[in-house]
Amino acid sequence: MAATRTAHTVWNGDLMTGAGNTTLDSSGLGTYNVTWKARTEAAEGKTSPEELIAAAHSACFSMAFSHALAQAGHAPEEVNTKADVTFKPGTGITGSHLTVNARIPGISDDEFQKIAAEAKVGCPVSGALASIDITLDATLSAS
Repeated sequence: MAATRTAHTVWNGDLMTGAGNTTLDSSGLGTYNVTWKARTEAAEGKTSPEELIAAAHSACFSMAFSHALAQAGHAPEEVNTKADVTFKPGTGITGSHLTVNARIPGISDDEFQKIAAEAKVGCPVSGALASIDITLDATLSAS
């Protein structure tokens, strides 16, 4: 079954001095301030498209990895994923670096690395970001 999620942004003013608010409509979780300065300098309590993409990528990878592990017969105790999405003014979004640290009883590091690499490619957000460089550092923690 297909699902559509919705968010909207209202922007006031020009790019450099203006500001906007992005609202997560589907979930109703809130409205978040966005500015060019928050995108290119310090966040100062505001978000950016790249932070929202990083949130989506880290959540999607964690889900894809958990599913792949379960299909391989491994029940993860915890999958902790961070995504660092890089934006360069004048160029755009250039990459997403995933860092995952997971506790998974009974898995070898080789199998862990293989499944993590497959999840990186199979994650739907990775697919949507296929035009940028996506890298992965995966660490298996002791259970």
